[in-house]
Amino acid sequence: MSESLKSKTVSGVLWSAIERFSLQGVQFIINILMARLLLPSDYGMIGMLAVFLQISQTFIDSGFSDALVQKKDRTETDLSTVFYFNIIISVLLYILLFIGAPYIAQFYRMPELTLVTRIIMLNLIFSSFAAVPKTILTIRIDFKTQSKISLISAIISGTVGITMAYKGVGVWALVVQTLLNALLVTCLFFYYINWRPLKVFSKKSFQGLFSFGSKLLFSRLIHTLYYNLYAIVIGRRYSSAELGYYTRAEQLAIFPSSNINAIISRVTFPILSSIQDDDKRLALVYRKYIRLASFLIFPLMIGLAAVAEPLVSFLLTDKWLGTVLLLQILCLDWMLDHLSQINLNLLLIKGRSDLSLRLEIVKKIIATLILIISIPYGIEIMCWGRVLYSVLATYMNSYYTNRLIGLSLKTQLRDIFPSLLLAAGMGIIVYYSISLFSSDLLKIIGGVVIGVVFYVMASVILRIGEFKELSLIIKK
Repeated sequence: MSESLKSKTVSGVLWSAIERFSLQGVQFIINILMARLLLPSDYGMIGMLAVFLQISQTFIDSGFSDALVQKKDRTETDLSTVFYFNIIISVLLYILLFIGAPYIAQFYRMPELTLVTRIIMLNLIFSSFAAVPKTILTIRIDFKTQSKISLISAIISGTVGITMAYKGVGVWALVVQTLLNALLVTCLFFYYINWRPLKVFSKKSFQGLFSFGSKLLFSRLIHTLYYNLYAIVIGRRYSSAELGYYTRAEQLAIFPSSNINAIISRVTFPILSSIQDDDKRLALVYRKYIRLASFLIFPLMIGLAAVAEPLVSFLLTDKWLGTVLLLQILCLDWMLDHLSQINLNLLLIKGRSDLSLRLEIVKKIIATLILIISIPYGIEIMCWGRVLYSVLATYMNSYYTNRLIGLSLKTQLRDIFPSLLLAAGMGIIVYYSISLFSSDLLKIIGGVVIGVVFYVMASVILRIGEFKELSLIIKK
């Protein structure tokens, strides 16, 4: 990796990490405090609407953000065209959801969802204004500004949400927190970034970007629909409290994996796009990113599964213990997610969103069959079905990576095996050793200390290259 590329990577990773972990750290504390004040059923209600929010946001973006990042000769006309498109689509979707709110409430057999839906979906309009400014900062690899915006918004909206939860307003605390955060993020983006859209909407620009983004849109739409199918099925078939357990388990399991994966993916996408024509160099850099991500994610996910019971009991109280087993299973699911995402990113870097769409269609047909088969056996088996799908998806996503740059799944597995072996050993030791401690807090602290000491010492003794690489990044 060249010095300039390495410098950009280190700087980008540093500020992206600061943004993600400062933001997620604040949000984690806020969510814990709110979860202690609210009921699982309150979170279940928001979980029922999450599918409509996420699908709508996928339509609003339509793959244009990545199309702008991937395009080398982007212009102000391109940026302005996407900006106006995002706003128009968000307004149309809000009107559609406003009209459809009673039918959503009827589907879930919860009349109170009508008003909640009509209010929380305003988030779509607020967020649409921020999409292009955020993309501009991503192109510049300027995550420092994004750090400020995200952190300020999270602290203010979270404080308001906690206050409302304390006053006993229930689900409305979550609704107001969501809306206020989106509004603050949008206002702060325009305050910090020196950009205003031109008064132009170019059909030519739209068509050029949409040729790339449309395939990505459908690919992501399929992906979003699949993962939200679980919330739809659980919300319809079981109680809102059980959906609350599932969504809380999902949020906790996502926390380590998605944050590290987002840091690496968000930084590497614009950087690797700049060397997209050099397959040999691309493969070498990709292998480095895969090893580093695995070295960080594997111990975090396995460690989280090992201390899940005392962690949930201590942080969320015993009313959330129904989350524990689901969390442990979903940790295995999300442990593999970064491999799938890193391989999928290659298709975008190569400008092959058509292959990404083709792959998503095949994968989600298989995934839906797994879900249908698992539904009669309960929520736990449905979660195990997700683990099975993750294994299959990792294999399938690596197929085109091998075809495009000659990086096979076998090579990738060989690269990550040392980290997986170390993390598995650490997990076993932590799981059995925490029984020696009396209280939940001591079990958590003891498990973390034992896990970190074992993993670091083993990495040093076995001379794991990623440990040295990570140390250099931290020093810089």
